[in-house]
Amino acid sequence: MILRPALLLPLLFTLLTGCVTTGDVNPMKTDKGRDEARDAYIALGIGYLQQGNTAGAKTPLKQAIDLDPSSADAHVALAVVFQAELETELADEEFRKALSARPDDSRILNNYGGFLFEQKRYPEAMERFKQASEDNLYQERARVFENMGLTALKMKQRDQAKLYFERALRLNVRQSTALLEMSILTYEDKNFVQSKGYYESYIVVSEHNSRSLLLGSRLAGIFEDRDKAASLGLQLKRLYPGSPEYQQYVLEQR
Repeated sequence: MILRPALLLPLLFTLLTGCVTTGDVNPMKTDKGRDEARDAYIALGIGYLQQGNTAGAKTPLKQAIDLDPSSADAHVALAVVFQAELETELADEEFRKALSARPDDSRILNNYGGFLFEQKRYPEAMERFKQASEDNLYQERARVFENMGLTALKMKQRDQAKLYFERALRLNVRQSTALLEMSILTYEDKNFVQSKGYYESYIVVSEHNSRSLLLGSRLAGIFEDRDKAASLGLQLKRLYPGSPEYQQYVLEQR
């Protein structure tokens, strides 16, 4: 559980100035004291980050790094701060520092892969995702395969993307992005029954977006459910009137 900054401040003050000591021992000069202070700073930084206050997050994260320059957690949190601020070079540098400290950390590899994907550095992103996918015990492994599928699509590797999405769904049948992408891909392959199955699973676990509304309308038309096709089309018009999907829907209705 991440503590809120308001709760962490008194904790941090205690760690730095109010620890019970005996004799002349300074808790900040012990490994335990430094580790506790470092972790408190990291938690404080993450708390600010979760509130969208990236400026506020920097100071405690820098203090954590000053206490422990090899802290992978502090470096990756600072990387996310810089990523949010579009400071791409600084974010890349911090991700690399985090991986230097913990090169096999699947969470860091997946996060760095996501950053590289955002920067359209798809081959590099795929490499990091593949490294993360090798951890059989990683709780977010399904999401890693989902990310690999999205990356493969960007790299024009459609068949490989389908394999990655299928792998993601074997690990977690509720992986929403993989469900939607598989529904779209099987629709494009004219495998409409399978596409409908993926689509129906998707709408159970996720809210509609412009892509799912267009796909749903198309599938409803294929299966001659005109009322549903029209209803989804109206939702697309109301919620996403300026989207490419709505423009495509309009074209298909002519």
